[in-house]
Amino acid sequence: MTLRLDAELADQLEAVADVEGVSMAAVVRDALAEAIERRRADPEFRQRLADTVARNQRLLDLLAGEER
Repeated sequence: MTLRLDAELADQLEAVADVEGVSMAAVVRDALAEAIERRRADPEFRQRLADTVARNQRLLDLLAGEER
């Protein structure tokens, strides 16, 4: 996976990693895990997720010839 950051954000990431004594990859992994957990706890996100799952299931059913 490639992640492109602007120079300022990359410098900030490097500074955080240095202060924490971890790799930049570890900081990114932690930040992503926190962002995902925030979304999982967000009722609006959960509703959009449920809507997306239902829409995709309808499409899969159509492709399989199983109209609902």
